[in-house]
Amino acid sequence: MKKTEGKPLPLGVSGEGEKINFSVAVPEGKSCSLLLYRAGEEKPCLEYPMEEVFGEVRYLALEDLDKDCREYNYRTEKEIFVDPRARALAGREAWGEERDVQKHQVRGVIEKSGYDWEGDAPLEIPDHQVVAYSLHVRGFTKDPCSKVKGKGTFEGLKEKLPYLKDLGINQIQCMPVYEFEECGRYRNYWGYGPAYWFAPKSAYSALGDGPRSLKDLVKACHRQGMELVLEMPFSEGTPGFLAEECLRYYRMEYHIDGFILNPLTAPMDSIRQDPLLKKTKILRHDMEFMNTMRRFLKGDEGMVDSVIYWLRHISKEGVCNTITGHTGFTLNDLVSYDGKHNEANGENNTDGPDYNYSWNCGAEGPTRKKEVLQLRERQMRNALFLLLTAQGTPCLLAGDEFANSQKGNNNVYCQDNPTGWLNWRKLEKEEKLCGFVKDLIRLRKAYPVLCPAREMLGLDQTRCGVPDVSYHGENAWQAPKEVSSRQLGVYYSGAVAGGDDCFIAYNMHWLEHKFALPALPKGKAWHVIASTDEGVLETPRQLKQQRQIEVKARTILILAGK
Repeated sequence: MKKTEGKPLPLGVSGEGEKINFSVAVPEGKSCSLLLYRAGEEKPCLEYPMEEVFGEVRYLALEDLDKDCREYNYRTEKEIFVDPRARALAGREAWGEERDVQKHQVRGVIEKSGYDWEGDAPLEIPDHQVVAYSLHVRGFTKDPCSKVKGKGTFEGLKEKLPYLKDLGINQIQCMPVYEFEECGRYRNYWGYGPAYWFAPKSAYSALGDGPRSLKDLVKACHRQGMELVLEMPFSEGTPGFLAEECLRYYRMEYHIDGFILNPLTAPMDSIRQDPLLKKTKILRHDMEFMNTMRRFLKGDEGMVDSVIYWLRHISKEGVCNTITGHTGFTLNDLVSYDGKHNEANGENNTDGPDYNYSWNCGAEGPTRKKEVLQLRERQMRNALFLLLTAQGTPCLLAGDEFANSQKGNNNVYCQDNPTGWLNWRKLEKEEKLCGFVKDLIRLRKAYPVLCPAREMLGLDQTRCGVPDVSYHGENAWQAPKEVSSRQLGVYYSGAVAGGDDCFIAYNMHWLEHKFALPALPKGKAWHVIASTDEGVLETPRQLKQQRQIEVKARTILILAGK
């Protein structure tokens, strides 16, 4: 093993044949040396001064590196630090175990090449065909009743892929999976804040090898026809060039299909223009769809115009439609609590969003009142209808399909316990709701007008005599304009997307309403294909020569022209 001439770029560790290059940014005026360790040891076996300098970059190269010396750190003066571009970390394999870098308990790992991708590549599913599912890798399967071997790991998620595929999911969105500090003064179950962005979290690996387990998961997802998207929020102050470099790395090294970014901390324009990321899904969060549909769901007045916009809108900026998210109530809690209950977080219930636009349906929290429970079930079904009949890309929060609850906590960032984990015991209890979600996803995919490739314009684009989308109330072709209106009929022309016409009646009022039905071409009749009460019908029910239909209180009805 000998020291030889290195290169300042690329930053981090790179290799050519038997030559390994080390490059790291160090403030001017500070000395720096490379520390090498034998695998698993917390005492350096070798130290090399880094004397080559370019700007503020120190670099050197080593030839014929000892195969046992595969871990490294840097020393400046008396401080030990881990390479911010380390591709993997040693010493962080156990979740929740505090480790001290200054005692060499955390070290960068020089990655071994040679993973066999077996011809795998990112899937590039068109956005209008995506049904996404958002989860926390640890919380998704950590529950004792999750029925997986690798609880709380990439492997545990991999075991659940057949369940997600059967549900109808083809994109998984993961909260942070890079190396973050989960313990210490600030409990950090979610993974936001400073981190080693390039290193997949080894505590999420049943093998203790984050990079290997993440690659295995990606390959397994792609074999099931599912994309894998990673949330990469980057903390404030992260240089834009580093963020962009990190995304390129995950795209090329891990075949990641997309990223969820924070526009306040990531250079969105530069990332979208990057030629290496051109076919990568670049996503961001937005609360407008969520807030609009939650308010409509609980019966707020003055929401019809906003609902019209969000039912039709297809984002060009990578925004998925969500009714619930990790910040805020789960679907079950949205219809069970008027206020947040975050006392267990230790912040006197001051954390988490104050405005949730929720409604407890008549009782706060758990109750045995039959009428309240029935109304909650109804409202959950209506919420799922609103999400899955809107034309933008839908994203379910993990566990909403079986009414998972966080006991009214709308900010479980520090709850690495059953509050923050999915309660898989509820799946059996809520088998009917889960089946409803599965059927609704299948229905969405079966009717092209519910998931068109392009946004509808309210114009007769195909010259068939009716616009691609139109809005109705008690009178056909007249959308409700009163502030007090809490109902809306939407007519989609099948001619624009191919397939049957559809009419959806949304009645979020606590009173029954009549809806006028637009006339269909000769030889066709309206058929009920789904409703809040009946779910998705196996055999559509024909309406004989009806010009209007009565829709019960807090009910959504879908008709198809056949």
